[in-house]
Amino acid sequence: MNQLIRLNESITLIDDFDLGRSARTGTYVIKEEKLAIVETCASPSIPFILEGLHKLDIQPEEVEYIIVTHIHLDHAGGAGLLLEKCSNAKVVVHPKGARHLANPSRLIAGAKAVYGKKFEELFEPILPIPEEKIITMQDGESLKLSSDCTLTFYDTPGHANHHFSIHESVSNGIFTGDTIGIYYQELMKEGVELYLPTTSPNQFDPDVMLSSTRRIKELSPRSIYFGHFGMSTNVQEIFKQIQHWIPIFVASGEEGLKNTHDLSFIEQKEAVKARLLEAIILHLDTLGISRNHEVYSILDLDLEVCAMGIIDYLLKK
Repeated sequence: MNQLIRLNESITLIDDFDLGRSARTGTYVIKEEKLAIVETCASPSIPFILEGLHKLDIQPEEVEYIIVTHIHLDHAGGAGLLLEKCSNAKVVVHPKGARHLANPSRLIAGAKAVYGKKFEELFEPILPIPEEKIITMQDGESLKLSSDCTLTFYDTPGHANHHFSIHESVSNGIFTGDTIGIYYQELMKEGVELYLPTTSPNQFDPDVMLSSTRRIKELSPRSIYFGHFGMSTNVQEIFKQIQHWIPIFVASGEEGLKNTHDLSFIEQKEAVKARLLEAIILHLDTLGISRNHEVYSILDLDLEVCAMGIIDYLLKK
């Protein structure tokens, strides 16, 4: 996998090698009269972003906007560290996320609860961002990068309350972060497209996620730019799969939690994860995907986090 993927005349994807994996998490560079970056991943990925900018013949000081779709650390954790290099940039974030970038203590505590002993390796350092460097975008507000290129921001909760998606006018594409899930490109070698919702804690809401999916669909985009990972132009298939899988994820959670009231949270999580994995295995079996396929090592981590979010949602409900 190349570190740089040219998607169109103005947008390039940098592979952040998140978790040490290629094609896991990406940073988008929009090269217009004003230069913008969408997503920063976590701090261990910042050297890869800087290397990508160098290969694109871009000086970090040229970056005017660092945009994060939401403040989960695999999308925004490196923003403070990157800002040290991109000294002329402003960080653009959802209004509900701004205070957590300025003071990331709650973000750090939440991530430690999810990732435990792996936290430092995956996310450190997490640097606060000066308030004067933060710009918020309300639903429907826009940012002009050139006479042709406008970014329009849409409130799209469901995965997180502090999430917006960004429409880019030239390509008629939308940067969706995690709102409409993860694109498992590992399966494309077998000609299989798989898009699954990401239901991490603690603000997952299936009905709200479905509503946001419909809203993005109503914008009639030509392409979707995923946080994990890359661009797809098969937009109707994306919407079809996400709308198909969200209720299956919830039902798997309900089934997994049956008769587990006396079990620990870890045991409940494993029960729900097993149900989720079972549903996906059965689906991929029908498509001829080997149970030894590399995608399962990635799904193992994703479904652990998804199970936690589903349990959180069901217990609140």
